[in-house]
Amino acid sequence: MRLKLFLLIISIGFVLNIDAQSFLLHGRVLDADNKPIEFASVSVLNQGKLALTSSKGEFSISLFSTDSIKVKFSMIGYKTKTKVLIKPRGKQTLLVTMYPNDNTLETVEVTGQKIQSGLLQDLKKTDLQNLNSGANSNTVEKLVQLQSGVSTHSEFSSQYNVRGGSFDENSIYINGNEIYRPFLIKSGQQEGLSAISPYMVENIDFSNGGFTAKYGDKMSSVLDITYKKPEKFESVVSASLMSADAYIGFGNKKFSWTNSFRYNNNRFLLNSLQTSGEYRPNFTDYQTYFSYRPNSKWSFDIIGNYNSNHYNFYPKTRETTFGTMDNVKSFNVYFDGQENDIFKTTSATVGITRLFSPSSSISLTASSFTSNEKEQYDIQSQYWLTQTESQENLGVGTFFEHARNYLKANVNILKLILKHSIDKHHLEAGITFKDEHIKEYSNEYEMRDSSGYSIPHTGTDLNMIYSLNANNKINSRRIESYIQDSWKFTSPNENTLFTLNYGARISHWSYNKETIVSPRISLVVIPSFNKNITLRLATGVYYQAPFFKELRDTTSTNGITTVSLNNKIKSQKSIHLIAGMDYRFNVANRPFKFSADAYYKILSNLIPYSVNNVKVVYDGRNEASGHTAGIDFKLYGEFVPNTNSWITLSLMNTKMNIQGYSIPLPTDQRYAINLFYTDYFPGTDKWKMSLSLSYADGLPFSTPHNEYGRSSFRAPAYKRADIGMSYRLLSNANKEKPNVFKNIWLGIECLNLFGINNVNSYYWITDVTNQQYAVPNYLSGRLLNTKITFEF
Repeated sequence: MRLKLFLLIISIGFVLNIDAQSFLLHGRVLDADNKPIEFASVSVLNQGKLALTSSKGEFSISLFSTDSIKVKFSMIGYKTKTKVLIKPRGKQTLLVTMYPNDNTLETVEVTGQKIQSGLLQDLKKTDLQNLNSGANSNTVEKLVQLQSGVSTHSEFSSQYNVRGGSFDENSIYINGNEIYRPFLIKSGQQEGLSAISPYMVENIDFSNGGFTAKYGDKMSSVLDITYKKPEKFESVVSASLMSADAYIGFGNKKFSWTNSFRYNNNRFLLNSLQTSGEYRPNFTDYQTYFSYRPNSKWSFDIIGNYNSNHYNFYPKTRETTFGTMDNVKSFNVYFDGQENDIFKTTSATVGITRLFSPSSSISLTASSFTSNEKEQYDIQSQYWLTQTESQENLGVGTFFEHARNYLKANVNILKLILKHSIDKHHLEAGITFKDEHIKEYSNEYEMRDSSGYSIPHTGTDLNMIYSLNANNKINSRRIESYIQDSWKFTSPNENTLFTLNYGARISHWSYNKETIVSPRISLVVIPSFNKNITLRLATGVYYQAPFFKELRDTTSTNGITTVSLNNKIKSQKSIHLIAGMDYRFNVANRPFKFSADAYYKILSNLIPYSVNNVKVVYDGRNEASGHTAGIDFKLYGEFVPNTNSWITLSLMNTKMNIQGYSIPLPTDQRYAINLFYTDYFPGTDKWKMSLSLSYADGLPFSTPHNEYGRSSFRAPAYKRADIGMSYRLLSNANKEKPNVFKNIWLGIECLNLFGINNVNSYYWITDVTNQQYAVPNYLSGRLLNTKITFEF
């Protein structure tokens, strides 16, 4: 009995001694501005223990106590810091501040690579600032167009396709508010300025699939923009041959106010087209963002935007040569008439946020969007289509195009959002009410006459080859709600980090009485065997809720098209299946990241559509199904020290099943390669260069006003090279007493460096034998642009 009692006492003492040797270390890691650093590495090498900080910069790690313990804190872009603990016991707390590396070029901002903990990519603002080459350079959309899985075939347009989706399948948010675009715009020439002011941008998050439940009912992608809140004065003035921009921002700890004015005139660019004439585009945009924070509990935000696009065009002549070396055709046109388009949009948002604690808040936002659009043209053309080798006239005739299209839209939104963080969970829920009013009146017709015979030719009647009449309006309401949780946890040995996001959306539209439920889930894993690897899995049900264009049910009989609104239309449906990975590594002490994603989208309830330039025309009925499958690759990093470059490769296959036919989607881009490269002259920060290269498969197309799949062709590949060079005339950014100017940059860029004739769309010529010829409409040619930028 005594022996058993002695052994029990020894055992208890041994256990107590073991417990006394272990302790818990927790704390926070902050940067120099007292902001949390996410995914900083906290390691104790001699014990083989490692932890990563959370989104709040917090960490917790269980260790064995010894005489002294070295704890190492590291993060790419920051100086490594080491803390020594002397005989720690019980529970230890550390507050660590990390500072950026000083091993950088002057005025070059170097930050660590943010580890992607969800399906949103963090696009760097510094990359946006380096986009000084291209027709729509220095825009967020241009940066997005160069990402993997994203494609565009027009340098005039800021719109883009993502993994086989149409232009309409992409959501854009500014500070949580959804952005609407004009409805009647048909071409990139009319499009003007994008909705995002690049000078006001603080954060850019982009997802090309598998995004969370908080984002609305679109099937392809999300672009989430956060505008900045400066705490000191800053200003930029920039001017080029095509644009003029002015930005001013100022503030302090309690308030901030930013203002942006942009003007764009593409006359210089449009004059490089085949159609010569008098181009009078005039695009202006003003945006303001005011934020007031009276104390740590309340904040008030106001965002306003006014965008006015005027497009006036007086065509005169056009000469286009196309075909092959052995079969060259020439298309010559003389024009009369003009086009006059006006697209005016305004939006305003007022928001109030109440913080109950650092982990709990409630926000109420009211916003309104208004669009007033007018498209009118009367253009008559006399054309000659000639076989160049034999000078044989293949077609001679006249065509006349007429349009009087008007649209007014107003959308009012009220949104309530609640956020709460508890332990390792970040909960978010919201409900949105939308009141929509849209009214359109459209009248279009097109007459073609070839060698004295009207097309179509009946022998007795004079008919139009195409005519359209529409007089529709819609008054509807939507209720949208969502709830989601982002749960960050570790494996039992605390060496593997998981981020699980799960949630669902529920929406109801009064017009078609449809209720849709959209569950979504994603998992991100940073495995224990290599902290430089991130694995991603995501799936969910995504709906493309009809808005207005999808409702327009067009019925054509003998060239006469009538438009009615189909109140039986249902939401298009896409089930996303996505698997991806990131691998972070260093080469010559420079950071790189390789990303790969494989995806499959199951499509149903599709509304077939056609694309002409940037105009998407829907069939107005759910009568198709299909799929999209592909794989995307991206290599991103410092190809040149302290400058970011990247290359992307995308492979994709799409199919749409309609009326017994299996055809590719109109956005079936089978391959695409994009390269963005930045460089500077060694030993100086005065010169910097950017090069943008794109090579993408041509899109399928068919004859106009024809049934889907009857005749399908494919355009030539899109090939584009833009190069830009900037020289710093003045630099005072790092001086103790700078003068008025912070920096002055002088830039020159060559657009379409190799003068490639890229095809944007086709004009179809029909002769009296009913033979059709597809005459290509080419995009801009080679030209030079200069730019000067003043930073205050």
